[in-house]
This record gives sequence, structure tokens and C-alpha cells, in this order.
Amino acid sequence: MSLDWSALGQVTAVSIGVTVAVVVVFALGVLGLARFEGARAENGTTHAVSLTQAALCFAACAAVVAYGIYLIVPQFH
Repeated sequence: MSLDWSALGQVTAVSIGVTVAVVVVFALGVLGLARFEGARAENGTTHAVSLTQAALCFAACAAVVAYGIYLIVPQFH
């Protein structure tokens, strides 16, 4: 019986950890986008690094969501 609770605890810990990681990556993407927009509004120039940071972070979040959907929907297997 304790093995079942241990497995539930592990699944809970992993899901909370992944959720926090995705939120942090998404926040970094928003930060990159804000820096890009701030530079454009401030002096009319753009920073390609900030836009690249935002794009990579949003792409990583989309990949995690797509993988989660893949794991949930049985027709994809």
C-alpha cells in the first residue's frame, strides 16, 4: 500500500516541478519580449537577442504542451 502512495507522491512532485519550470520559461519569454518592445519604444531600435530569447522560450513552452497532448491523446500513439 505504501508503494502506491509513493508513486502518487512522485507524480505530484514531477508535475509540480514541470509546471514551475514551464512558468519560469514562459516568464523569461515575456521578459525578452518586453525588453524588445522597450528598446523599440525608447530609441526606435530593436535587440535581436531579446526577440530570439522570447521566440526560443515560447517555442520551448509550445513543445512541452504539444508533448503533453501527445501523451494524453491515445490516437497519437
